[in-house]
Amino acid sequence: MVRVVYCLRLKRETEGLNAPPYPGTLGERIYENISREAWQQWLVHLSTLLSSYRLSSADPASLAFIEQHMLNFLFGEGDLEAQSAGFRPPSRKK
Repeated sequence: MVRVVYCLRLKRETEGLNAPPYPGTLGERIYENISREAWQQWLVHLSTLLSSYRLSSADPASLAFIEQHMLNFLFGEGDLEAQSAGFRPPSRKK
């Protein structure tokens, strides 16, 4: 049976995720309030962020940056302009 949620991003009822897609309370919040379709949209957006800002999932600053963008994209929360202006991706060693 398909799990249905009211998606806060799409503003309508639609198919929900099968499991929390992210660890912790944020993952639970996404699971309860975000649809499968909106999560797929986020993954496409995330791919753009990773490329544009040269983010590394091993870098704590990058993870914090990604979480802020996730909150903004999915829930409309946060001040991304201030955060993006001050963010510098980790330097790449040659």
